[in-house]
Amino acid sequence: MKTTLQQLAQNSGSTRGYAAKTSTMTIAVLSTLLAACSVVPGQHMETPPSIPVSSSPDGTVQQAEQIPIQAIDLNLIRQLNGGAGQMELAKELNLFAKPGPYRLGPGDVLQITVWDHPELAAALGQQVQNAKPGDPAQGFVVDGNGNLSFPYLSHPIHAAGKTIEQVQREVHSDLSREFREPQVTVRVASYRSSQVYVDGEVRAPGGQAINDIPMTLTEAINRAGGFTSNADRAHLTLTRNGKSYPIDLTLLIKNGKNPQDIMLAPGDMLRVTGRDENTAYVMGEVNKPIAATPTTDGKLTLSEALSQAGFINQSTSNARQLYVIREENGKPQVYHLDSASPVSMLLANQFDLRPKDVVYVDNGPLVRFNRVLSLLLPAINAGLTAAIVTK
Repeated sequence: MKTTLQQLAQNSGSTRGYAAKTSTMTIAVLSTLLAACSVVPGQHMETPPSIPVSSSPDGTVQQAEQIPIQAIDLNLIRQLNGGAGQMELAKELNLFAKPGPYRLGPGDVLQITVWDHPELAAALGQQVQNAKPGDPAQGFVVDGNGNLSFPYLSHPIHAAGKTIEQVQREVHSDLSREFREPQVTVRVASYRSSQVYVDGEVRAPGGQAINDIPMTLTEAINRAGGFTSNADRAHLTLTRNGKSYPIDLTLLIKNGKNPQDIMLAPGDMLRVTGRDENTAYVMGEVNKPIAATPTTDGKLTLSEALSQAGFINQSTSNARQLYVIREENGKPQVYHLDSASPVSMLLANQFDLRPKDVVYVDNGPLVRFNRVLSLLLPAINAGLTAAIVTK
C-alpha cells in the first residue's frame, strides 16, 4: 500500500512538471509569434511611406524623406488629365506653323535650262550610266558657301536661303546682259541640303530629305513607312537644338490639334518609342504580377493594368490599400485608391498610368499573420516533439 502511494505521488509530480514545461513553452511560442508579427516577410506598405536619403555602411537609414500620399478622386483625375502642359509646350516650341516655300541650301542640285541655247546644256556634262541610288542628279550644285555658278553669269549667285523663284529671277537678270530676252527655267534636281531623322518604331527608320512638300510631323512618319504595331503614339520625342521634348499625338488630337500642322525643322530628330518601353509594373496581392503594356494609342489606365494582372487577389489582398507609386519631376509621389467597392473602378478607369509607374496592392493583416505562422510552425512542431521525447 505504501509503495502504491509513493508511485502515485511520483506520477503526479511528473505530470505537474510536464504541464509546467508545456505552459512555459506555450508562453515562449506566443511571445515569439507576437515579436515576429512586427517583422512580416515580404513587402508591406508602411504609412506614412518614406525613402532613404542617406545610410550608414551597415545599411542603417540615417536620413529619410517622407513621401506624401494623395487620394485618387475626381478632382485629382481632372487635374492630372488636363493636358495643359503638353499644349503649352507645343506653343513654346512653335511647333504649329504655316508651311512656307522651300529654301535652297548647300548641297542642293539645280537644273538650269536656257531655252534655244543648246550650247549651255554641255555645261552639265555627259549623262552617267548606271548611277547609284544615292548619287545626286546631274546639275549645278550649291556649294558649301551657299553660292551657285553657271556659264555666262557675271558672278556666282548666293542661292542659300532663297526660293527657286528668287534664284530664277537673278539668273535671268544676269544672263540678260549676254543674251536677248533669255527664257530661263530653274528647278531642283536633287534635295540634299536638309534632312530630318525618324527613328524608333517606324517601318523604315532613317533620314528623310526636306523637299518642296512641307515636312510636317505626319509627312515625316508617312515617309518612314508609318508606325509599327509596337509604336506608342502617346510617347514621341522630338530633339531640336540639343533638347528633347515629348509629343503626345493622342492628347493633341483630343484637344482639337491636327498633327499635320506641326512643322519639323532641318536637323530635327523624331523618335517613336515602343509600347514595351513604356510599361507599368503591377505587383503585390494580384493574381498575376505583370509589366502592363499600354494600348496602341499609348494609354494605360489603372483598371486596364489591373485587368492585365488578373485583377486583385480576393483571398489575400486588402482592397482598401491600392497604391500607385510614381516619380514626378524627380520626386517620388504615392497615390492611394480605396478599391473595396466595385464603384471605385470608375475612378481607376479614368486614372492614367505613366511609364514605369508601380501599382501595388497591399496584403491584409490576417494574411501577414498566417505567413508568420507558416514560417514558425516547423520550429514549433520540432520543439513540441523534442519535449514529448524528453518526457
